[in-house]
Amino acid sequence: MLKTILIVDDEPRTRDGIRKVLDIWSGGKYRIETAANGIVALEWLEHNDAHLLISDIRMPELTGLELVERLDMFKNRPNVILVSGYSDFSYAQQALRFGVVDYLLKPIDKASLIQAIEKAMLRVEEQARYKVMAEVVDTKRLEASQHSSQNPHINAALTYIHEHLSEQITMKEMSDYLHMNASYFSVLFKEQVGLTFSDYVTRGRMQLAKELLLTTNDSMADIAEQVGYQTDKYFGKVFRTVAGISPAQYRKEKSIHNDTTIQ
Repeated sequence: MLKTILIVDDEPRTRDGIRKVLDIWSGGKYRIETAANGIVALEWLEHNDAHLLISDIRMPELTGLELVERLDMFKNRPNVILVSGYSDFSYAQQALRFGVVDYLLKPIDKASLIQAIEKAMLRVEEQARYKVMAEVVDTKRLEASQHSSQNPHINAALTYIHEHLSEQITMKEMSDYLHMNASYFSVLFKEQVGLTFSDYVTRGRMQLAKELLLTTNDSMADIAEQVGYQTDKYFGKVFRTVAGISPAQYRKEKSIHNDTTIQ
């Protein structure tokens, strides 16, 4: 899904000028939309999502600052760059309070505009990654990791598991690595972590798989290999048991509903 940039300005010349610059700069990488004023922009946002909003401050009916204030009503609030023909510091102060990414003065320098947009789109990508992690994090596994004891063997095991999820990790191999009796290690791991060794490893693999499904276009076979499964068929079976749906369904549903896919 293409990221969308919405340009809002009541001056057609400025609005069209910004759009032409962005069309050339983006090369089709982004969807560029325009609105003639703040009211039109709000109506557009009721039915569409924008990742970045570039708006003039001084507009009739609804100013750029008032438009920014109303963005909180939308589930997917866009990042904002404000443009003004006035070098009034109070505007800049208000813009910063509203979390605006940048504040540009007219006449707009093309290089400054592109720099501001690139900065804003980096923030969009960061937010997408945070959203992905919030979506895929296994809270039970996270709590287990955070509340493990200071037992050095268990800490070493958790670190090893985290760094080797793409490899085959068995109880015997883990206990041999730590020079421990397998039965004793099994009991100690469950006691200290709150999950069985097998459950902890599987949860880690599924969390990584979900992240890869939402942030890459890798095939199911590639993802299966990256999370430690020899075949995508077995990976799909385990994933369905844990998530309740197939990996392909998960990728499709979460990407569409949450817009978490990072292009």
